[in-house]
Amino acid sequence: MNSGDYKYIWQSKDWPNWHFDLAALAGPMAEVSRAQGLLMGRLADVGMALRDHANLAALTEDVVKTSEIEGEQLNVESVRSSIARRLGVDIGALAPVDRHVEGVVEMVLDATANYQAPVTRERLFGWHAALFPTGYSGLARIKVGGWRDDASGPMQVVSGPIGRQRVHFEAPPADRLEAETSCFLDWLNGASNEAPLIKAGLGHLWFVTLHPFDDGNGRIARAIGDLLLARADGSPQRFYSLSEQIQRERKAYYDILERTQKRSMDVTEWLSWFLDTLHRAVEQAQHTLDAVLTKTRFWQRWATTPLNERQVQLLNKLQDGFEGKLTSSKWAAIAKCSPDTALRDINDLLTRGVLNKSEAGGRSTSYVLVESVPGEGA
Repeated sequence: MNSGDYKYIWQSKDWPNWHFDLAALAGPMAEVSRAQGLLMGRLADVGMALRDHANLAALTEDVVKTSEIEGEQLNVESVRSSIARRLGVDIGALAPVDRHVEGVVEMVLDATANYQAPVTRERLFGWHAALFPTGYSGLARIKVGGWRDDASGPMQVVSGPIGRQRVHFEAPPADRLEAETSCFLDWLNGASNEAPLIKAGLGHLWFVTLHPFDDGNGRIARAIGDLLLARADGSPQRFYSLSEQIQRERKAYYDILERTQKRSMDVTEWLSWFLDTLHRAVEQAQHTLDAVLTKTRFWQRWATTPLNERQVQLLNKLQDGFEGKLTSSKWAAIAKCSPDTALRDINDLLTRGVLNKSEAGGRSTSYVLVESVPGEGA
């Protein structure tokens, strides 16, 4: 602890003048830029339709994972359908979408597609209202579309059972939020000396520190980070998901945030973690692009084969990473059809050469895409 006589960084006399060792961060920034260059170079060699699908895949992961970090599970198909409809990307049959999914999608798309627009109080309030369309977070009624008022006590991030809770962090009091958010938004929208990637890391951290809403602060902080990354890239299209990578490293994310809140205004360690995580996110996007290309080749190969909606639905699920083994009973359950109908669907695909029986043992026969059988063509 080197924070002197204060407990949290927002209590520092130097707040909010961030300090960092730019020389120590030069290497990580160069690595991110190199990985981005390799990814964009590869994307330049594919058609617009493939880039649209890669963008769709990255945005879907971003929406799903930013909620998952907070312990909330969204339906992946609903998220993909919502984004595809808004972007005009053809993915065939669309899944039903509820207003909560729509709200998270609206926030993420507004942050990235409208990255050049100023971030105002009203815009942030709109994001917050979109995240909580009913005015409730779980069973608790919260203040929506406005800063918290601390009516029930200080804003604290806690864990553990009631009576033995551990306070990880306490945010600035509500009566400081008008001044604090004004300072933040002036910095966010104004010209600054920080490199764009550094600004993205600082924006994420600064908003989390303010924690100005009753709930949803983490998701909005990550949306602000995405907006600043879009500004850094100079493009509304997203081909990598930082939220997906943060979800993979969720414990480390919360640990570094807690340490940073209790230290000095030197945030070099946080920025180093942010850049390293961003680097891994960009590298992971190469695998996402592989999957998009594989899926596109698959549907190009079978484009002239007449398939029913159930078959298309299940084949897409197999391509998106079906968990476990696909059996006729699982087919029937997912497609909401009878076991006989499921077996007819499967036998038709076996005859056409789209599916093969898996060589793996087990009590039930399972099926795999011909593409995924060892020795078959890619």
